[in-house]
Parts: sequence; C-alpha cells; structure tokens
Amino acid sequence: MIENGLIFLGFLVPVAAAAATGALFRPGDWYRGLRKPGFTPPNRLFAPAWTLLYILIAISGFLAWRAVGFAGAPLAFVLYFLQIGLNAAWSPLFFGAHRPGLAMADIVLLWLAIAATILAFWPLSVAASLLLIPYLFWVGFACVLNFAVWRLNATVERDVV
Repeated sequence: MIENGLIFLGFLVPVAAAAATGALFRPGDWYRGLRKPGFTPPNRLFAPAWTLLYILIAISGFLAWRAVGFAGAPLAFVLYFLQIGLNAAWSPLFFGAHRPGLAMADIVLLWLAIAATILAFWPLSVAASLLLIPYLFWVGFACVLNFAVWRLNATVERDVV
C-alpha cells in the first residue's frame, strides 16, 4: 500500500511540474492584447479544467504502471513522460516567449504524443487509456485555439524576437 502511494507520487510530481509551468507563465498583458476567436473560453475555465486533467493524467500513468510496471512497457512510459514534457513546454513558449507559432508546433506534437500514449496504454490498461481521452479532446481544442490566435496575430509574433 505504501509502495503504491509512493509510485503514485512518482506520477503526480512530473504532472505537477508540468502544471507549475502553467502557473509560472500565465496570461498577462501581452495575451490580453491579442485578438482571439469568438470560441475562446473565459480564462477562469482553464485552471479547473487543467486541474482535473492533470489528476487524470497521473492516475492513468499509475494504472498502466500497476498493470505491468515500467519494464513491462518501456515505450508506453517513454511516450507518457514525453507528453508531460511537451505539455510543460507549451506555456513557456506561448505565454513566456510570446511565440504562438512555436507553441503551435509543440501542441501538435503533444496531441500526437497523447494519442500514441493512449494506444500504447490500451493493451496494458483500458482504464488508463480511457482516462487520457478527455485530455486528448481538450488538447485538440487547445490546438485549434492556438492556431486561431496565432493566425489572428501573425504580425505580433514577427515583432517579438
């Protein structure tokens, strides 16, 4: 029981670190000044949505680990931790560097890594895979939103070096 709790913390810590980049690189004056599409959700919705998604991501990783351990599916866990790293990179690229184009490349890779993780987790734990589906949909929506903001503000990014 204690081992399971420690392993779960081992999944929660990297997810919390990714979440921390979102807290460190938050929307500021630059973001408020950007043109946004009409389907942009209110900023107050992002924190609760991401909190729930991060919890589901950690539980998913733990369930897959519990099914086979790291040695039982090394590629699946490489994909799992890759998507966490790509997730962590998005906020610094978008909000920190003010580079929606680079953030766009990151979020497309993130979406692909999430989809690959879902497929890799499926034979290990159906529940672990299913827990990542809301994340895939949310990142898909965020990808469309990122693209729209990038295109609506194309000259803004060129002005930032």
